[in-house]
Amino acid sequence: MSRRVVRQSKFRHVFGQAAKADQAYEDIRVSKVTWDSAFCAVNPKFLAIIVEAGGGGAFIVLPLAKTGRVDKNYPLVTGHTAPVLDIDWCPHNDNVIASASDDTTIMVWQIPDYTPVRSITEPIITLEGHSKRVGILSWHPTARNVLLSAGGDNVIIIWNVGTGEVLLSLDDMHPDVIHSVCWNTNGSLLATTCKDKTLRIIDPRKGQVVAERARPHEGARPLRAVFTTDGKLLSTGFSRMSERQLALWDPNNFEEPVALQEMDTSNGVLLPFYDPDSSIVYLCGKGDSSIRYFEITEEPPFVHYLNTFSSKEPQRGMGFMPKRGLDVSKCEIARFYKLHERKCEPIVMTVPRKSDLFQDDLYPDTPGPEPALEADEWLSGQDADPVLISLRDGYVPPKHRELRVTKRNILDVRPPSGPRRSQSASNAPLSQHTLETLLEEIKALREQVQAQEQRITSLENMLCELVDGTD
Repeated sequence: MSRRVVRQSKFRHVFGQAAKADQAYEDIRVSKVTWDSAFCAVNPKFLAIIVEAGGGGAFIVLPLAKTGRVDKNYPLVTGHTAPVLDIDWCPHNDNVIASASDDTTIMVWQIPDYTPVRSITEPIITLEGHSKRVGILSWHPTARNVLLSAGGDNVIIIWNVGTGEVLLSLDDMHPDVIHSVCWNTNGSLLATTCKDKTLRIIDPRKGQVVAERARPHEGARPLRAVFTTDGKLLSTGFSRMSERQLALWDPNNFEEPVALQEMDTSNGVLLPFYDPDSSIVYLCGKGDSSIRYFEITEEPPFVHYLNTFSSKEPQRGMGFMPKRGLDVSKCEIARFYKLHERKCEPIVMTVPRKSDLFQDDLYPDTPGPEPALEADEWLSGQDADPVLISLRDGYVPPKHRELRVTKRNILDVRPPSGPRRSQSASNAPLSQHTLETLLEEIKALREQVQAQEQRITSLENMLCELVDGTD
């Protein structure tokens, strides 16, 4: 009699749990724009959500601890003249975020650690180079200040945000609208999907398509693709019968998928979120009310279904916390920020463990906030893996960080020494730090300090009364 052998995996029992009601972010008017981006970006300090805004585009940035009801007059980040379509936090500076818009521009913003008194309206820099809407943003995983944008003009532009210059422009590789772009682990290659139903791997510095696969999924709906740690590709798409699929590909042999999983029949495009530390991919469909997750392994069948987190409400978008923002003491291996129509709800993925000790096997060293390369080093052909950090003692985000000064780096607020900056950089004055704004912020901080001092005095008086009463 044959005995069924259960596959050994520490992730077999991963379970998802929605945060309690008081840990959600309420009364947020999530954007209704019809665009297949996540609408949400999160890092260990801030949660950013694209919101409805009259007369332009805006997003809201909340400190992670600011849960509960959000005041309707809470300051926004407003600078675009048309809806914001995508936002992405810089992996090397938790206070810097980029936004892309229907107005054809990309704006890069420095977010202060304190709550601003009024909406932030002046970006550090505006990047102009696309002729149509910009719908995709992605920071380079290892090089400082390198940002990728993809637009409705079918062009991918790679920028040096520190100088406002275009490093590379890939303008003849996609004959139709680009649906997704993803860097590999060290940022040497790009994987793109396009409306022409082709999955491409591109070497951006050589300006070459190094591998491509036409129709990796037979259906007509948009594709998505992400790199795995070992250089393989995960793609999501649709079969001819409109069944949603997950496929694993080896770029060295694009003829057949290494593995193919068929799921349900639904219209929602599946957004894949891949965790390189655990090799788990989480699939979140817009309009779905569930998150499916699979483990990717070296041995057949390569893609293993783990479980599905289900809830009642459909999701409008999803944010995915970097590993350094998780609570290692609770064995969290992933945290999502699910967007509803009027709120954002954290969802925590946990591996059940009895011990309270640090679980080495769940938390290998993970990419930290330090870049491995400068922009010009990467452009010249150098590659470097991410600089890793240990999570053994947890991760404490640094205070407000200005990017290190490099030549013509307009992300640093100190005035440049020597000759005047070039026109492209000097067009972005740092008027957020004008005298008037600074005075307002100082006044607000002083009022907060005075309120705290009054509270301390009140508590001290109460303490004295109690001591006198016991005597």
